[in-house]
Amino acid sequence: MGGFLVGQRVEVCSKEEGFEGSFYGARVLRQVGPKSYEVEYSNLFTEDESSHLIETVSGSELRPRPPGPPLWTRFCVGDTVDALHNDGWWVGRLTARRGVDYFVYFETTSEMIAYPVYRLRTHRDWVSGMWVSSKRKAELESLNSKLGSKKKRSF
Repeated sequence: MGGFLVGQRVEVCSKEEGFEGSFYGARVLRQVGPKSYEVEYSNLFTEDESSHLIETVSGSELRPRPPGPPLWTRFCVGDTVDALHNDGWWVGRLTARRGVDYFVYFETTSEMIAYPVYRLRTHRDWVSGMWVSSKRKAELESLNSKLGSKKKRSF
C-alpha cells in the first residue's frame, strides 16, 4: 500500500452505501495519522457547492491515479472497464458496441448504460504497488492460490 505524498494525485475508493467500489479523483492535502490522509476531491463539492469536498480517509481507501490510456485503446465485448459516471469511475463489463456508443453492464446496480469511448478506460487494479489488468490480477490470484496450497501440503 505504501504512503502517499502531500500534493499527490490519487483516487479514493468509496465505501458509502450505493457508491461502493467507485473511485473519485483527489489530491492529498496532508497525512493525519499513521494510516489516514486528508484529501481534496477534484470533482466532488460541499453541499452548498462553494468549494471542493475535503475528507479524511484511510490509506487503504487510496491508490495512485492509474496511468493514462495508450494513444489508441481498443475495447472488446467482455472487457472489464471503468466508466466515468456521476464524477466517479465505476467498474463494469463491456457488453456491446453500437456506432460510437459502448454499452457497459454494472453488476452492482444491474444497469446497462451507453458511454462514448472518451468516458471509458481499461480497468486496472493496484496490487502490491503495481498496476495490473483484471485478467492479470486473476492470473496472479490463481498462481498465489496454487502456491499457497502447495506450501500447505508440504508440511
